[in-house]
This record gives sequence, structure tokens and C-alpha cells, in this order.
Amino acid sequence: MEEMNNEREFFTLTDEEGNEVEFELIGSVDLNGNTYYAMIPADAADKAQEADDGFCEYVILRVEKDEDGEYTLVSVDDDDEFDDVADRFDDMFSEEIDYD
Repeated sequence: MEEMNNEREFFTLTDEEGNEVEFELIGSVDLNGNTYYAMIPADAADKAQEADDGFCEYVILRVEKDEDGEYTLVSVDDDDEFDDVADRFDDMFSEEIDYD
């Protein structure tokens, strides 16, 4: 993935029912030879500012190459893998918070 120099990066994803939803990339980590993206729905940042706690949930997707060599984003179905990646993202995001 190219670095965007502080520009926001968006992806249009298709869910199981065929609905397209736009997501914003908020972070990525490499773990155990895989790359994972943390993403929020594109309108979630606006909704989080309206919420009392300012928090919005994010989804975690793994980057994989398909049989044609194209990169795709897939759900993390293994609970242990998901927990490991979620812990890494939680640590990363908590480091970004300025408590002062």
C-alpha cells in the first residue's frame, strides 16, 4: 500500500448481501507474516464526534492475494488470530491517545 502523506484512504467493500459500503483505513499492522487493516465505515468518524464518548468501533480485515494475484481483504474468522490482531491494534491506538 502506498503512503498517502496524511491523506485519508477509503475502500469500497461489498458485504455478503452484495451491498457496497465505503470504509476508511485507520491503521495497519504486520503480524505473523500477514498484513491486517483496521477500518471504520466512512461516516463513522462523524457519528463518533456526535456520540458522548467519541468512540467508534472498527473492523479488522486481512490482506490476501487471490488466485489471479490480486490483493483482496478478507474477514478474520479464527478467534485466536482475531484476538491477537485486535490486541495489537488496541495497543497501537492507545499509544496514539494524548492523555494530557
